[in-house]
Parts: sequence; structure tokens; C-alpha cells
Amino acid sequence: MPLTRLLAVPLGAALALSAPWSAGAADTEPVVVPNATFSSPLVPAGKTWEPSIEDWTGGSVVTAGRAAHPKGYQAAAFGRFGYSGPISTRLRGVKSGATVTLTWDDNPDACVSQSDGPRTYTLTVQGEQNAPGRFTTNAPNAKANWFTGRTYSFTAAEDAPEITFTPTYDSKFGCYTQIADLTAAQTPPPPKPPTNAGKTDPCAGTGANSPACTTNAGNKEKMDECPATSRDCLDSVAGKGEQENAGIAQQTQALDDFTNTPRDQDPNAALGSLCQVANLHNENLEPGDTVLAPGTWWYC
Repeated sequence: MPLTRLLAVPLGAALALSAPWSAGAADTEPVVVPNATFSSPLVPAGKTWEPSIEDWTGGSVVTAGRAAHPKGYQAAAFGRFGYSGPISTRLRGVKSGATVTLTWDDNPDACVSQSDGPRTYTLTVQGEQNAPGRFTTNAPNAKANWFTGRTYSFTAAEDAPEITFTPTYDSKFGCYTQIADLTAAQTPPPPKPPTNAGKTDPCAGTGANSPACTTNAGNKEKMDECPATSRDCLDSVAGKGEQENAGIAQQTQALDDFTNTPRDQDPNAALGSLCQVANLHNENLEPGDTVLAPGTWWYC
């Protein structure tokens, strides 16, 4: 059963949250959350909301004035199905196996009165070990009442895990729950071992009984028995490298044949004609006319 961490919150603010967590872990590497402050699209003057959220699915954006967030941000608003619905996005910089901590703020919205009851919602992410986070906003009082610093931690069951906020309240469906100022941090998964690990030795595992490996093993034992000063003994086991020496000799002969090929004219004698052609192209150029001085263009 996976280790869990309980995140307690003040009475009346939110339910306790249980999330998978590695003992002693601390997610510190920043993760980019798409449109984390819900600044896009910017709600035009004279309107209170826009019916979409850039880089998110579902929901809408409300003005900074309507949200009244402590930092002056716009907010994402989501409601019951038929009333905006859940909102979701993917954390593109997260790999499967990473542990991730999300932090955000929530608000019951100014149109909710105390008699309407609290706004409840869940935060879910794929993975059997990731229990849904269940949250309740601060008590509604017909004005903004932000709770700052909600937290949920999980282990990514896939690359770019999708996070989803889903409302669960049962009253005044047209008043949407709001969230703002999302941040995320992660501890990446440990690097995977090389795919060829354990395969660099051809005599490892089942290869130990191959003819080449058994011959090598026998030769090693014979070489261990040779006196260090006896070249003849070592040569009798390892050989004298006849094939290698023959190959070196062939390459040496091929190089000599190429170098000593008879030529009708000394190659240096051709420079005179080449220089005449090159000089026709640069004789009227001054050093300041080009990036490279004309004199450096050829061997002349």
C-alpha cells in the first residue's frame, strides 16, 4: 500500500487531503503550468467573463475585479455539467514516475451566499495510486473569500499527466467555483539504466558457453601459467599477430604506391597557370574592398 501524506487545513476551510508521497521527498524542480494565472484571454472591458481558458479544456475566465484575488489575478471558473463543467490541462514537462506537488488558491465566488452552502470540488490525476483530492472553499459570504495555498501531491502515471478540477457542490449551480495562481514543482524519476546494460561482455550469461568464450577462457588459463619473461610461451598461446601484421603491411604498400605514382609534370609547375586565373579575378580589388585580403585567396 503506497505511503501517503495527509495535508491538514483549518476547520471549515477544506477537507483533509490524502495523496501518494514518498517518505522524506521534497518536490523542488519547477514545472510550467499552462496559463497558470489565467491571464489569457484577457476579459474585455465591460464584461465579467470569457467562455474559454487558453491551454485548458472547459471552464471560463473571470475578470480580476470579479475575482478580487489578493494578487490581482484573473481567475478560472468552473461549475457543474451544463454550467461550464470541469476544467483540465496537462503538465507537459513531467515524465512518468515523477512526484509532483501542485499549489493554488480557491474562492467560492461573490455570487454565493452563506445560505447556499460551501463550494466543493475534486482534483484528479490518472494513476491507481493517486487518490482524488477533495476540497471545500472558504465559507461563502456574498463576496470574495479566497483560501491561498491549497496543495496536492501525486506520482505521475504517464508523461504530461492531465490534472482535472471537478465541482461537486449541490446548490446554486450558476455560481462557479474559482481557482487562481497555480504553481507546480516536481522530483523527476530516476534515470533509466542503459538498454545495453549487462550486454557489453559477450561471454556474460548464456554466452559463457559459446566456443569463442570457452576458447578464450582456456587461453587465459594457459597465459596465466606462462612466465612473464617467456615471449615464446606467450606467443604459443596468443599467437604472433600474423593477420594484423599482414594488414598493416598491405596498407603501408598501398600508401607507398599512391605517393610514388609517376607523373608527367611536377604538380608545383601547375601553380603558375592557376595563379594567372586567380589574379584575373582580384587584380583590381584593394585590401579594403573585401573581408579577406585578395592576397590570401590563393597560393600566389
